[in-house]
Amino acid sequence: MEVAQVVGFGVIATVFIIFIRQNRPDIAQLLSIGVGVIIVVYVLGYLKMIVDVITDLALEAEINTIFLRTLLRVIGVAYLAEFGAQVCRDAGEGSIAGKIEFAGKLIILVMAIPVLLAVLESIISFVP
Repeated sequence: MEVAQVVGFGVIATVFIIFIRQNRPDIAQLLSIGVGVIIVVYVLGYLKMIVDVITDLALEAEINTIFLRTLLRVIGVAYLAEFGAQVCRDAGEGSIAGKIEFAGKLIILVMAIPVLLAVLESIISFVP
């Protein structure tokens, strides 16, 4: 039922912000960003639960923790970049949002290089 709380909060905040935007667009924009941050902070507990489950599964499967750590960092970068880009778009700065998305993709690529090298080394070891 938590999703109903998040949706309800978001819809009520949106209606409130629409009324405020008519007279004070600057405050409405700050409220919009604040509501977004509150929602993200609210769901961080669920994110921790997901990370714990993935970690437990990886430990049971005896997966190298370096790969798991890289995977979780990539997921974190992707979510943070998306959130930052959406905040910029909400503020009317689509150009900055695009740069944030590009930076996130580039950082993910750099973070994935050790995994890519490990996969390539495994493939090379099978080739005579």
